[in-house]
Amino acid sequence: MVETMGDYSASEVEKKWRLYWEKKGTYKFHVKNKGKVYAIDTPPPTVSGKMHIGHAFSYSQQDFVARYHRMKGENVFYPFGTDDNGLPTEKLVEKLKNVKSTKMSRPDIVSLCEKTIVEIKPDFVNDWKIIGMSCDFSEAYSTIDKHCIKTSQKSFIDLYNKHLVYQQTAPSMWCVHCQTAIAQAELEDKELDSTFNEVAFILENGEKIVIATTRPELLAACVCVYVHPEDKRYTKLIGKNITVPLFKHKVLIFADPSASQEKGTGILMVCSYGDKYDVEAINKRKLTPRVIFTPDGKLNSLAGKYEGLGIKDARKDILQDLEKEKLLISKKNIKHTVNVHERCGTEIEFLSSTQWFVKILDNKHKFIDAGRKIHWYPEFMRTRYEHWVEGLGWDWCISRQRHFGVPFPVWSCTTCKTLFIADEKDLPVDPLIDKPKKKCSCGSSSFQGENDVMDTWATSSVTPEIILNWANDKGYDTSMDMVPCSLRPQAHDIIRNWTFYTIVKSMYHTNQIPWKDIVISGHVLDPKGEAMHKSKGNTIEPSVVLAKYPADALRFWAAGSKLGDDLRYLEKDLLTGQKTVTKLWNAAKFTFPHLEDYTSKPKKLEAFDRWILSKLQKLIKDCSENFDIYEYSRVKADTEKFFWITFCDLYLEVVKDRLYKPEERGKVERQSGQYAISETFGTILKLFAPIMPYVTEEIYHAHYAKKEKKDSIHLSSWPVFSASLLDAKAEEIGDQLVEIISEVRKAKSMKSLSLKEPVKILTLPLEEKDVVGFLDDIKAVTKAEKIIFGKTLEIQL
Repeated sequence: MVETMGDYSASEVEKKWRLYWEKKGTYKFHVKNKGKVYAIDTPPPTVSGKMHIGHAFSYSQQDFVARYHRMKGENVFYPFGTDDNGLPTEKLVEKLKNVKSTKMSRPDIVSLCEKTIVEIKPDFVNDWKIIGMSCDFSEAYSTIDKHCIKTSQKSFIDLYNKHLVYQQTAPSMWCVHCQTAIAQAELEDKELDSTFNEVAFILENGEKIVIATTRPELLAACVCVYVHPEDKRYTKLIGKNITVPLFKHKVLIFADPSASQEKGTGILMVCSYGDKYDVEAINKRKLTPRVIFTPDGKLNSLAGKYEGLGIKDARKDILQDLEKEKLLISKKNIKHTVNVHERCGTEIEFLSSTQWFVKILDNKHKFIDAGRKIHWYPEFMRTRYEHWVEGLGWDWCISRQRHFGVPFPVWSCTTCKTLFIADEKDLPVDPLIDKPKKKCSCGSSSFQGENDVMDTWATSSVTPEIILNWANDKGYDTSMDMVPCSLRPQAHDIIRNWTFYTIVKSMYHTNQIPWKDIVISGHVLDPKGEAMHKSKGNTIEPSVVLAKYPADALRFWAAGSKLGDDLRYLEKDLLTGQKTVTKLWNAAKFTFPHLEDYTSKPKKLEAFDRWILSKLQKLIKDCSENFDIYEYSRVKADTEKFFWITFCDLYLEVVKDRLYKPEERGKVERQSGQYAISETFGTILKLFAPIMPYVTEEIYHAHYAKKEKKDSIHLSSWPVFSASLLDAKAEEIGDQLVEIISEVRKAKSMKSLSLKEPVKILTLPLEEKDVVGFLDDIKAVTKAEKIIFGKTLEIQL
């Protein structure tokens, strides 16, 4: 009831409606419901203990879209999942429990990871509920649950049967900190301090040849030297042997165009392995590698006296010894960009190991073509995707030398070494516990299970298959008939992995694109426009924000950024959101008492009512069109402006006299105002509802829910544009008159007069016939005692 609308308590209102939505199943998906299905491939956030401000920002934005399509009458499938398997979870558990997984048995670390997830996950997921996510949390998935493991293992088997995945022993990118192979998509560029060192190698005749390197610790790994075939300085050296300083082994000098005459001294040291080009060079020359690093980043026996040292310590000691031996010609401090592992920031090495790879290099054109069939919002993000695909130099390494993750459904026969792949009907399997149900073709029944686990992206890349029950093992109301999904929302920093890998898997498994549309959000920056990092001390926790501001205010702030754009965190924007919540509440408290006796639309509408309703139709049309192309920031800006200025500042002031004085102004005239207020304010609430779900729900239930017979504003109908309510003439004259009202207010203010002060004569620069329907409202709002018509506006106080 209207009488109970006291002050607005955001904390109480938000808790009330969260419980209500959950109890009512407001956001539950039912495949039998009528309406077009709108399926969202929701990003499963990595369980990290706490939601960060970037989560609140990007997930609010995708929720705007989900709520809009639900109000349009579409059957929205909006599942929620968490990414809680693989290396990220292991690293989190190591930090929280102060353990090192590489020093624990697999059963122990797996058990600890599972227990830790159970401990922290409820509070973590609750953060998403608090910001108003309209997901169906009753069907939440975990990327380490049995359904997801089965789906991921099915994906591997399908790729294996199609000869799209292979196992190979070869140099691959390796993180010595995490002690696992990684994929190209997990690399980040990082600028580090280093030294540019010119080192003397010795020819057989005793002559010194200078070679520049930033990695002297790889001298022991040197297997040959390259010079450019057209470099006249060194052509006489081609085919000769040269001695590596300190380590004194001889290597051959080759002519190769990959040696740049302009870089360094023009001589290239080829080591096993400094980078991918070293790998290619060693393979090309069929040289025997000298691998000097252990998996944990120590130097081995090939490094002689430096054995057991870490990479950085070895670098320091080797430079000192080179200087002592007068073999360090020069050393210059530099900053250079290197590849580091995104998970820990450690510089990447290349180590020879046995890994599983998904073939991608042979089909780059196919993935680019698939990307072009998807609608990208904003469109320029597709170019970023294509540049990534075009620049790929490695197949996708999906195996990880860790404990906690989805196991490969693979065994090898201990007798003949033949690989044995699990039957799909037996999934999920753990090859270290389960055994094949039949003998190997060689007759042996002795098998060794695959020790490695899959990279977390190998599972996250099948989220469409997970939510659409490709494994056919859940009681979901979904099926692969829903491919492609309607939408993939995500941030721009994971285009290279989540977007790309999902497209790869979808094309390989179903030969279809995974989604029709993809929307890319930006990042949250600090107030100075800098990226947020814990190391900088400039991060913001949503829990701190929400202790001070309503969730609707946080969402209002998130709606201020266009798709793909980064947004500064400015508290003034949240304050504006909070003020808008308060303004909506106060507008409801003012209007609803005037609507208690309103029953039906009058036969005739007053001129100013036609003015507001005509403008409202344009707002509805613009908001619908903008939401359809994911321009929610325009919806927010346009609705905010209309609500604050057109509706509150202008229209409500005009219509007040009719509402308060029906005996003087007429009951029909009041009824016309009631209709316009009811329609306009109800529409404003619905346009704001996807962005501010809590306050709009509270206000809707105070008046409109009973009238529309709906359980929730979020299940009510999205406003529909009505051409019959467009009135260009009413808008034209009304716009001129509201400008005149503004001038009258200004004139009174300049003389320090009350707005209730009468205007003796108001001269309007308009035709009398055009303003007849507006005159009574103009007289009332300006307090004009007499209105006449002339060539210019005149205000006689």
